[in-house]
Amino acid sequence: MARKVLVVDDEKLIVKGIRFSLEQDGMEVDCAYDGQEALDLIHKNEYDVVLLDVMLPVLTGFEVCQQVREFSDVPIIMLTAKGDDMDKILGLEYGADDYITKPFNILEVKARIKRSSAGVVQGIPMTRTRSCLHMMF
Repeated sequence: MARKVLVVDDEKLIVKGIRFSLEQDGMEVDCAYDGQEALDLIHKNEYDVVLLDVMLPVLTGFEVCQQVREFSDVPIIMLTAKGDDMDKILGLEYGADDYITKPFNILEVKARIKRSSAGVVQGIPMTRTRSCLHMMF
């Protein structure tokens, strides 16, 4: 079964490039260009992973992440130009599972998607409870 990925970014060229590359690997890709559209799609569909930019119109990526965590534990990878340590910490505090800064290598993104959608961090199974990541030993 193909992984289903939601790519959320307001930069259409970035979305187009990511979508093309992921589809080449057999993944099913939906796209959203603002925070509210992303939230609506996540409510309506089940995704294996969400790639989420921080700087979005309508709702920020942080707001989307926080709201998604109220009803879903879909893996969220923040994919953003905001690379300051505090931005990374905020993203993780709001419930993101991973954080990649732009510019990025698409091979790294694909590897992190595979790892996230497998529910494993460095070989340790994960579960999420109320926005907390628990490693199961």
